[in-house]
Formats: sequence, structure tokens, C-alpha cells
Amino acid sequence: MIVDLPKTNAHRVAKRLVDLREKFGAIALGRVLTLVVIVDEEAAEAAIEAANHASHEHPCRILTVVEGSSRGSARLDGQIRIGGDAGAAEVVVLRAFGPLTAHPESVVLPLLLPDAPVVAWWPHEAPKVPADDPVGRLAQRRITDAAAARRPGATLAARAGSYRPGDTDLAWSRITGWRALLAAVLDQPPHERVSAARVVGAPESPSADLLAGWLAHALRVPMKRVKKSGVDGIVSVRLERRSGPIEINRPGEEIATLIVPGRAERRVALHKRLDGDCLAEEMRRLDPDEVYEAALVDGLARLRNGNAGAGPAPNSAR
Repeated sequence: MIVDLPKTNAHRVAKRLVDLREKFGAIALGRVLTLVVIVDEEAAEAAIEAANHASHEHPCRILTVVEGSSRGSARLDGQIRIGGDAGAAEVVVLRAFGPLTAHPESVVLPLLLPDAPVVAWWPHEAPKVPADDPVGRLAQRRITDAAAARRPGATLAARAGSYRPGDTDLAWSRITGWRALLAAVLDQPPHERVSAARVVGAPESPSADLLAGWLAHALRVPMKRVKKSGVDGIVSVRLERRSGPIEINRPGEEIATLIVPGRAERRVALHKRLDGDCLAEEMRRLDPDEVYEAALVDGLARLRNGNAGAGPAPNSAR
């Protein structure tokens, strides 16, 4: 069911939610958090769809602030979606115009679930320092997406410089499959030291940058991040060992080839992940992600400074 509330305010939307709960039952009980989405009109429906998908794992209240034109007088158009139109969540869409576009926190505050954690998500352009943003200050978890920014590489570097505990990025959760596969391979004999590593991916792929940063931090070996034009995302990873290189090659979007010396070549599923799946993964934890921090801050610094092999560390990719 969809209920439109044109030219309204946050308090009227909150009252309408209470009225709907009394009329149709406890639609808001069991919600474990509030997800605040800040997005523009063009990307709003795709973001709501991804949030609805994530809500099946994390029942929540989704507050989507759609930033309209900043010109003209202040206006707020509200919309409430419940039932089949809202997945396992209740969705409130708040279209802000005029001066309200600069103050999304003012329309969000009255609608936060009481005594429940807050997760903020910017599907496209995010604040320079998410933790200092008014909405970011409300949240225990702040999710950005460097791949959706106008300059993904520069944006990821800026994230490293402004990192605060609670920050994360969908570019990180997109490489969960790569990290799991690499860790599983290195856990199998022979347990030889990796002497060098290489990640090949698109020039503006923050996921490829983060995977290279993760390996640079974890392995402390010479690390190459190769930028290949005409491809999308990560294409391959190669780890050098005494018995021969371990290689993972993914020419398409779903199937990768795993090559390990002394074993038959294998085809493994390595799908490009949907935003909803990545969002659900990042909503599973509200504490700081120390592995992401290490890959982002230390790993990217090692790549940038060319000293990935410096410093003592266990030679494992976990």
C-alpha cells in the first residue's frame, strides 16, 4: 500500500504512520534499525529497491530523503509504503525542496525508530567527511559507494584520509567473494610464503584498489595494481609462490577460473554482487570494521608509496 502526503512535514508523516499502525496492525514492530538513504530523484527508485532487498535480512524503517531542486520555497512531499510495496520494511519517502535540501537531518529526526541504531547510506555522491555530516552524526554505520562517485579513485583516497570508525563502502563488500576465495586457497597446503602479488582491474575500480590494498596490508609483499582499460571491475589476481603462481581470472561477470599449481584448473562462481546484497552485508554489523580500515588506510598508503613489502606481518590473506 502507498499513501501520498503532499506538502507535509515530518511530524504529520509520523502521525500518519501511527494511524496506519492502528488501522492495519503492528506494521513497525520487529524493526531492528532505521536506514536513512540520501539520494537524488534519478536514483531514488533503484536505491529503495536495494534497501527493500536488504530489509528481508534486516527488518527496518527506511527513510529515503530525495533531494529535489534547492530553488524556491521549502516544501516536503511525503510518501509511505507498507506491505508488498515495502519488502520487510516500512518505507518513508521524503522529497525535499528549497532550503530543506540542505538540512535532511531536520526531516529525518522525528521519524527515527526510538532506541534503535541508525545506518546512513549515500548511494551516489556522499559528503566529503560522512562522519561530520549532520545525518552521518546520527548514524552508527555510514555506508558510501565510491564506485558511484564522479571520480571513484580520488573519492576512495579521500575516504582513506577522512576515515572514522563506523565508515564503510559498498566497494568493499563487492570483493567479499574474492577475499573468501583467496583466503581459502592460501589455507590449503602447501603453506608457502607469497612473494609478490598483482591485481588487474578497470582504471577507476575502487573494488580493485581495495582488494590490492587488502593484499598489500595482509601479505606485506611487492604489490602491483594494474589498470586495464576496456574492462569492468576486477579481472584477475595473481599470487606468486615458490611452487608456482595462484591465479584467479574472471573475464565475465559470473564465472572465474582458479589455477593452483599441481591441481586441475577449476571454474568457480564469482558473481558481481547486487547493491542490495552488499547493503545487507554492511548492515550486519554496527561495530567498526577493522579489516576494511586496514585495507583502506594502510593498504592504499602502501600501494601509493610503493612499500607494500615493508614491515613485519604474518604472510596470510585473512
